[in-house]
Amino acid sequence: MNKQMLKKYAKAIVRIGVNVKKGQEVIIFSELDSVELVRQIVIEAYKAKASKVSVEWQDSKITKAHYKYQTIKTLATIPEWQEKKQAHIVETLPCYIRIKSADPDALKGIDQIKVSKVNQLTYPILKPYRDALDNKHPWTIVGAPSVAWAKKVFPNLSKKKAVDALWDAILKSARIDENDPIDNWNKHNQYLKEKCDKLNNLNIHHLHYKSSNGTDLTVEIMKNTLFLGGGETTLDGQFFNPNMPTEECFGMLNKNGVNGIVYASKPLSYNGELIEDFSFKFEKGKVVEVHAKKGEELLKTMINMDEGSSRLGEVALVPYNSPISLSNILYYNTLFDENASCHLALGEAFSNNIKDYEKMTSKEIEEFGMNHSMIHVDFMIGTKDMSIVATTNDGKEVPIFVDGNWAI
Repeated sequence: MNKQMLKKYAKAIVRIGVNVKKGQEVIIFSELDSVELVRQIVIEAYKAKASKVSVEWQDSKITKAHYKYQTIKTLATIPEWQEKKQAHIVETLPCYIRIKSADPDALKGIDQIKVSKVNQLTYPILKPYRDALDNKHPWTIVGAPSVAWAKKVFPNLSKKKAVDALWDAILKSARIDENDPIDNWNKHNQYLKEKCDKLNNLNIHHLHYKSSNGTDLTVEIMKNTLFLGGGETTLDGQFFNPNMPTEECFGMLNKNGVNGIVYASKPLSYNGELIEDFSFKFEKGKVVEVHAKKGEELLKTMINMDEGSSRLGEVALVPYNSPISLSNILYYNTLFDENASCHLALGEAFSNNIKDYEKMTSKEIEEFGMNHSMIHVDFMIGTKDMSIVATTNDGKEVPIFVDGNWAI
């Protein structure tokens, strides 16, 4: 890995990803594979005047061992010190930086029913802390290669060449090149904002998706919501980029207004296992049929996590000719694959899609009617021939996508 490019990447993560402010704390979540990048991020965060930088190390093999040998009761127990730690985070509102590098098959063979039960038990305990952080602190998710992930993406290359190739792809997708990455991101954020403004000005009632693979789906857009894309702003005005890379304009749909069938166009990595060649049939917003050539039982477990897990919380538009798509690389990682394809997300919706949400009370947001769930799982549906037609609230039909790409 070119040291100069690594420094550029780390600086962009700190300055563009979370936009660290003087005196702010930073917490980095990383697998053990990304030590070099983590070290550089720590340095860049202190250069940005962070008051304290902490690192939370993770390891998929250890996580797998925990689930194999611990009981559900032990796994689901949240000790007092962890709750105090969450309370401190809510009080200090640090920047979160999450580095994705794990093997897509890292947890293959794990007892997924056990994982689901643990999540169902811990979710009510941790949810109040997550809600208290919502839209109040900057966060970003970025990628870095591990050998296992790189070999999954480039199986015919040697370990070193596979890692080098994945580094090259990640940096290109994150707009880290010989130019100024910060300027690259400022221009890209402006581009995405312009697309969102066009969508919002249409006053869309519903979107109709059609593809030759069988997708024929109608999705109602929630009233008084906005499409968003690129950077976001916390409630106290701190601008940040949640995903690096990002190519999407995403909105909130009516959780009861989804009908038809949709076929996934890429595999989905969920809980460390791959689900492939799958489809959902929706009626009045709820999944009523699910099929998959690989991972069907895991998919069924996922949509039965809670009441909202079988309904959609997000609709996202990404052109087929986006840079990540044109690379013809299947990453087996949602952060990257979702930005190569139009996608939908089962589960939790984002409150910042609500128009003027910052002026609303917590109770008003809760009563708005957005979908709620312990999961938020993006799955890719975009194809080269996908058409998306919007019907506006005054009855006009407007092509949004033609042959997989923007028509507006």
